[in-house]
Amino acid sequence: MLGVAPGMLLYQVQCVVEDPGWHGPAQDLGHRVFLGRSGVSLRRLNGQVSVVDATSVLLTRPGDEMHAAHPLGDGDVYTCLELSPELLGERPDTERWLARRGWDGSVDEQLDLEHRMLVARAAAGLDRFEFTERVHRFLGRLLAASPVGAGEPGAEIERAVRRRPATLAAHRRLADRAREVLAASDSRLGLTDVAAQVGCSPHHLSRVFQRVTGQSLTAYRNRLRVRSLLDVLADGDGPPLGEVAATYGFADQAHLTRVVREQVGHPPARLRRLFAAPEADLDAA
Repeated sequence: MLGVAPGMLLYQVQCVVEDPGWHGPAQDLGHRVFLGRSGVSLRRLNGQVSVVDATSVLLTRPGDEMHAAHPLGDGDVYTCLELSPELLGERPDTERWLARRGWDGSVDEQLDLEHRMLVARAAAGLDRFEFTERVHRFLGRLLAASPVGAGEPGAEIERAVRRRPATLAAHRRLADRAREVLAASDSRLGLTDVAAQVGCSPHHLSRVFQRVTGQSLTAYRNRLRVRSLLDVLADGDGPPLGEVAATYGFADQAHLTRVVREQVGHPPARLRRLFAAPEADLDAA
C-alpha cells in the first residue's frame, strides 16, 4: 500500500504465480490505472489480448472484463491506482474520464519517470494533502498523453492490409511475440537472436515491429532497459554506474548516461539523487 486519500487508492503489486495460465475475470474493475513496472505477462481485456510489460498502461472503467496470464511465472510488478466516480466527477476533465472507453497502451519516458517518482515519494511517506495533489497532477498528464482522438500506433499497417485481416493479425502477433522475448530476456540479447526466437528474418521483424508499434525495436529495447535502470537507481544501495552499465548491456558508463539522458532528460547520477531526496520536486529539477 502506497497511499490512501478520499476517492483514491495507490498500491503496488508483485505477482506470485502458481498456475501460469489465464485467471479471472477480475471483479469490479471500475476506474483503475494499471502501470507496468517490470516483467512481462498477458492481459485479455474485453476479449482483446495484449502483452503487458514495463512500458504498459491500462485505464479501465466499470463493465470492463479482464483476465491475466503470467506465462513466465513469478515476479511481474505493476502499480495500480483506483479512483472513485465521485473523485473523477469533480475534475475539470471529468467527461474525458467518465464518458469514454478504456485505454490499453503505453506511456512515454517522462510520464513513466513521474509515475516512479510518485511511487518513491509515496513509499517514503507523504501527507494526504501532498499525496492527493501529486495524484491529481499525474492523472491530468496521463490523460493528456493518451491517444484519444489521435492516430493509434499501428494505424499505418492497418490501412495497408485492411483487405487482409489475417495478415494484420499475424503482424500484430509477431510484434507482441518480439515484445515478450525482449521483456523476458537479459539486456544483451541481439536483434538476430530475437528474430530467431520469433521465427523470421531480422529485416522483416524490424519492419513489421515499426509499423505495428510506431517505434523501432532499438527504441523499444532502450525503453525497457531504462525502465529497469530506474528501479536500480531508486535503490539507495544500488551498485556503481559502471557495474550497472555492464549488467544492462551498455558499451560503457558514458553510453549508459547518454541513453538515459535521451530517454528521461536526466543523467543516471542525477536521477539517483532525485530518488534519494524526498523533498526534491521533479518539475523543479
